[in-house]
This record gives sequence, structure tokens and C-alpha cells, in this order.
Amino acid sequence: MQPWSIDMQGRFEEITFESEVLKGNPLNDSYKRPLWIYLPPGYDKEPERRYPSIYMIQGFTGQLDMWRNRSAFRKNFPELADELFARGEAPACILVWVDCWTSYGGSQFLDSPGTGRYHTYLCDEIVPWVDAHYRTLPQREHRGIAGKSSGGYGAMITPMLRPDLWGGLATHAGDALFETCYQPEFRETVRTLRDQYDGSFEKFWQDFRSRPAFTRRSDHTLLNDWGMAACYSADPDGTIHLPYDLETGALIPEVWEKWLVWDPVRMVPSHAETLRNMRAIYIDAGRRDEFFLDLGAEAFRRALEQIGVTDVYFELFDGTHMAIEYRYTLSLKYLAERLAS
Repeated sequence: MQPWSIDMQGRFEEITFESEVLKGNPLNDSYKRPLWIYLPPGYDKEPERRYPSIYMIQGFTGQLDMWRNRSAFRKNFPELADELFARGEAPACILVWVDCWTSYGGSQFLDSPGTGRYHTYLCDEIVPWVDAHYRTLPQREHRGIAGKSSGGYGAMITPMLRPDLWGGLATHAGDALFETCYQPEFRETVRTLRDQYDGSFEKFWQDFRSRPAFTRRSDHTLLNDWGMAACYSADPDGTIHLPYDLETGALIPEVWEKWLVWDPVRMVPSHAETLRNMRAIYIDAGRRDEFFLDLGAEAFRRALEQIGVTDVYFELFDGTHMAIEYRYTLSLKYLAERLAS
């Protein structure tokens, strides 16, 4: 495999989307966002044909151009997806890569006064625009969403919040079962803040923005805690509340409960009918996931089973949280087959 180029059989259209709902967002992040639309082989030769659409969303700290990053001797996901369709191994689909990055690292694809209206951006701006400009099958039964980590989280909760739009989801190691994926890191944040930043998140941010990011081992943990709090527990005026005491790490129940409301595992019972009507649900995670998101995947599967949803693809595979782009074509094929019918 030549590492510097590949001949795509389909093609990408790359645009800058000017969002109305992201204007004036609390972090003053750009309201002009990159948007990629992948059109499968044959799209231009069959002008009457319409296609299912699958939306790809990223993990925390992810920005759109990272999808084209390559590891040594491995193809990136856009290349793997193009090969899948070019070989005819899955029904052709339009793929949409959406950017919901924020200067805190991400949005969890939610509307929050701490970050901005990213759920509305995705569902009420991007989806209608794509349907208006490309030959999609615009019904929910033919539209899916997929992602890893925080993108996997977004793929789980977005169809629950907007059942009118989404008929399929795929989550790779999505954030779930918050007491196992988030809570254990709170104590690490408290100790780091105490020993390095005088107990102040403000001093952490000053330091973080003064040097190359992630040059300290603790950067990800602190960034993740603050970023999640901005999404899950911000006041209407944008004030962000952490769910634990900054000196002891003890949970603050009323704030922690605001986080738990957004746990996909806990959301399932309230959205049972929606989930029973999904055409495709794909769940996987590595057995050695560093954030223990394999436990969240199992908990999400069990929650679905308890409401009667058993037609689910589920797998715990031998792997970690990292370098699992080869798994994405498995879920893409699964979604494409279910959403094309």
C-alpha cells in the first residue's frame, strides 16, 4: 500500500457550513464549520437513484480533518469506506462527516449553555441541508449515525432525542455507564489540581493554553472532566459546575445527578418505544478499553434487552480504545444493509 495517496472510487465534496444556531456560542468558537459529504461510486452516473445517509461524528477533542490521519501500514476510515462500497460489499450510501468540536474539546452533540447548540446544529441545520442538496432517501428509516467514544455517545443519544430523524445507530466504545467511565478519574483530577494548580481549574487552563497540548500526562483527564461538565451540568447563564468537591473528590449529588440524566444506559427506559422502532443498532468495544467503555457497552446492551430490544449487533473484541478504525467498516456495512432495505 502506498502511504501518500489513494484513488477514490467515490468522491468527497467539502464545504464550509455557516451555522445560524452556533452564532454567539458561549465559547466564541467558529460558527463556520467544515462539512464533508462522501458520494459513493456511481452517484454521478445514476441521476435518478437515491441513497441512505449515514452521519459520522467524532470523539472528544476530535476535529474533522483527523479522519484522514493514518497509522503506519493502515488506511484511514474514509479510504476503508470507499473500498467497501467500491467492492460492492455494502449497499451504497451517502456519508456525512460533521464537525462539532469546541475549544473545551467537544460538545457531546448536545445543546448546552456551556458550549452551544450542537444538537440543534446537527439535527435541524445539517440534516435538512444534506437532504436538500443530495439525493438521499430522506425518511428516518434510511438515516443512521455512527461514532466512537464521545462520537459513540452522540450516536446513542441523538436518535433517542430525535426519533423523527434517525433509524439506525452504531456506537464504538461510546461513553456510557458514567460511574465506571467518568467517576474513577475524578480523584485523579482533584489530586492534580491540588499538587500542580493550587486547586484551580483556571490555572490549569492558563497552563494548558500556554504550551503544546497533552504534554502533561494529566491533560486529558482534566480536559475531559471540565468538558463533560460544560455539556452536562452548566447553568442557563453558562456557569459550569463540577460534580465533585475540588478538595476531596466527594460527589456533589445534585450536580452528579445532572450528569446521570444524560447517561445512555439510564436514558433507555424513557425512550423504549423509539429504540424498539430502530432498524439497526450496532454496539462494540475493546475488552481492554482504557476507559472501561466495554462495561458501558454491555450495560447499554442489557438496558436494551430489558425493554425488549434484542435484534442488536453486539461484540466485545480483543482491543483497546485506540486504533480501532478497522472496526468502523463493520458497523458501516451493518447500517448500510439495514437502512437500504
